[in-house]
Amino acid sequence: MKLIETIGQKTIDCVNALGESVVFFFAVMRHSGYLFQKPGLFARQVYQLGILSLPIILLSGMFIGMVLAFQGYVNLVRFGAEASVGTVTALALFRELASVFTALLYTGRACSSLTAEIGLMRATEQWSSYEMMAVDPYRYILLPRLMAGIIVVPILTIFFSDVGILGSYYIAVEVLGLDGGGYWSQMQSSVIFYDDIFNGVIIKSVVFGLICNLVALREGLRGHATSSGVANSTTATVVKASLLVLAADFILTALLFR
Repeated sequence: MKLIETIGQKTIDCVNALGESVVFFFAVMRHSGYLFQKPGLFARQVYQLGILSLPIILLSGMFIGMVLAFQGYVNLVRFGAEASVGTVTALALFRELASVFTALLYTGRACSSLTAEIGLMRATEQWSSYEMMAVDPYRYILLPRLMAGIIVVPILTIFFSDVGILGSYYIAVEVLGLDGGGYWSQMQSSVIFYDDIFNGVIIKSVVFGLICNLVALREGLRGHATSSGVANSTTATVVKASLLVLAADFILTALLFR
């Protein structure tokens, strides 16, 4: 009975958290028109969350593409299908790896800093200061960060995919000696824009960006306004966002690639 009670309580907690997240999302987004009045706030967050995350995204994408080329070649050459290395790399990146890896890297690099920033604002009473000056922190602080995060994650995913394909091309053609024309032609004939790029890259990355940033901002607000509370909230952000991204990836894959 204790086990059933625990499972039931955890289920209720998950449903409550989902409902709170939906309410929180609409509470932030109802101020969306404010971004047109203060575009500088949005641009600053795009730089903080997107541009500063670009180096780790590019390096990771390049190495992932290289690994895929090596692994694809080693396994495909047994069947005389080594010319399909480009196709395997592109489909793996577009459908799964680019969006998931980008979201996980973004969580560790940007979302953790978002949670820490919001938590420190509350710990140092900056949040209360905004409220005392009749400045809505949801509009001034949360909205630019949420919108910037949702937009930059798909862009970072595209960069990850492109660099991964270039890294794979370098290994396949320059190192392993495959034909460059065959590499691109096989990829072009196999990749379908709507099924592979739109569903796998755009749709997934938008959903992942929304999940990661909602978790980061909510944890920053929910944590205790102390140094240990900020640390715990930051850890919770990385763990929860990563697990939710992987769970959402399974659900989206089942829905989009049937």
